[in-house]
Amino acid sequence: MGLRTVNVTRYISPLREGGSLPALAEADDDFKYVVKFKGAGHGSKALIAELIGGEIARLLSLKIPELVFINLEEAFGRMEPDEEIQDLLRASKGLNLGLHYLSSATTFDPIAFKVDSAIASKIVWLDAFLTNIDRTVKNTNMLVWHKELWLIDQGASLYFHHSWVNWEKLSITPFSQVKDHVLLPLATQLEDADIFAKKYINEESLKKIVNLIPEEWINPEDFDENIDQVKSIYLEYLLRRLNHTQIFIKEAQNARKTLI
Repeated sequence: MGLRTVNVTRYISPLREGGSLPALAEADDDFKYVVKFKGAGHGSKALIAELIGGEIARLLSLKIPELVFINLEEAFGRMEPDEEIQDLLRASKGLNLGLHYLSSATTFDPIAFKVDSAIASKIVWLDAFLTNIDRTVKNTNMLVWHKELWLIDQGASLYFHHSWVNWEKLSITPFSQVKDHVLLPLATQLEDADIFAKKYINEESLKKIVNLIPEEWINPEDFDENIDQVKSIYLEYLLRRLNHTQIFIKEAQNARKTLI
């Protein structure tokens, strides 16, 4: 398990539909990426959530664009005429996160594209596990590419880390926001999804994912703990949540009953 590191060579355009102002850029491997900048909105915590959420999704055999660490040189973007973007690039020098650009992909439409109940159940399980509040009808954060469903944008996951208080208690919350999940009506196999997930998600695999977090993303201004302690808290939070999956599964099942 590991991510490639590439360097931005060309800033193509901002993606203004994203609240954190991501951008389409080209890297030195000649591929295009959607870049999430650590200097935006919620800072590097959104990148940490994207990294952890994306790699856990991959463990579940769900389709996500390849994630890469994407390096931004200090001088990059000085010629950018938009001052807001120039400030963003200046604040994001160093390692950021990129998602391979899925050219010609279309936004997921739950009416036009039919999703298998097993896949829907895995995705609902994943988002309840990660406390991802941003996979709703208004903002599905899923694409259809080559007639397959792809997950994008896990940055709104793990919202406990924005306050970093009472994380032990928050690790075993039922996640009531699951009621708004766009795929909840189709998630009829949550118990099966839980069994499947626990075949691949365990302490060893979660530790490997947490250890992928670059040290420079753990900003001393955001955390009182040192780097090792911060990573340990992320790992313990995820393990506690994994050991209490029935709490959020029952919440999702009860929410489904109100939709039927």
